[in-house]
This record gives sequence, structure tokens and C-alpha cells, in this order.
Amino acid sequence: MPAVLDLWRKTSALPLGNRVFSLAFSQKAPYFATIRPRFTVIEPDHAELVIPKRRRVHNHIGTVHAIALCNGLEAAMGALAESTIPRDRRWIPKGMEVAYTAKASSDITCIAETAPEQWTAEVGDGYDLPVRVRGVRTDGTVVVEGEIRLWVSPKRP
Repeated sequence: MPAVLDLWRKTSALPLGNRVFSLAFSQKAPYFATIRPRFTVIEPDHAELVIPKRRRVHNHIGTVHAIALCNGLEAAMGALAESTIPRDRRWIPKGMEVAYTAKASSDITCIAETAPEQWTAEVGDGYDLPVRVRGVRTDGTVVVEGEIRLWVSPKRP
């Protein structure tokens, strides 16, 4: 079992465990701490976290800033990738394309999803793997959606 998934399963079973995991995840990549992500789901091919709407992530109109949204989408994608990728492969983000579809006027749930067969494709020297991402307000309205492209390649021996 990948280390991130193992840590999630161990910590999320404890009281406040998802917060402990979220803090640990943010320490591994400190920029994620700027949005204070609260992971709620991590499993192969699917991850979710919540960005709390607070002044620190606001833009000039009082909604969650576009870059904070992208930060949340990338954190969700990273948790998904780390909990899904086969042990003989590695990944790195290659690009992100998103569309902002509504105001982010509440806490935002960031969701990342893939299909299992995407991770078992013939690896060769490497391949592009698109991860579907979206951010959703508490009322169910999608505020941002798009794709983060990963480069998946063999691990070096």
C-alpha cells in the first residue's frame, strides 16, 4: 500500500485524525499549508479536501482566491497520485488547465479523480496522465473545474 494511503487510513481512524493527516501532508509540501486543507477522502483514484473560506484566502471581492482554489486542486491531485501510483512509477505535474465557473463564496471542496486503467498504461519512457479536478461550494455549485496533467514515468533504479 502506498505510504500516503497507509498514513491516511491509520490517522483518519483516530479522533481528529484527518486534521493530523492534513497537517502532516502540508508539512511535506509547505505551500499547501497556506490554504489549511482538511482532507476528507483519500483512496485510489479519488481524493477530496476542503478549503475553509477565511480572510487569508480571500480575493478583493471576498471570495476564495483563484490561486487558493488551484492550490487546493493540486493538493487533492497530489494525494490521489501518491495513493494510486504503482510503486515502480513516479509522477510530476506537467500542467494545469482550469475554468472558473462561479464565485467561490463558501468553503470549497476540492476533488481529484482518475480511472484505474490510467495508472496501468504501458509506461515506456513515460506518458501523460490527465487528472480531472473540480471545486464545489457547500451548496453543490461547481466553482472551478479542469484538468491537471501529470507526467508518469518509470522510477530510476
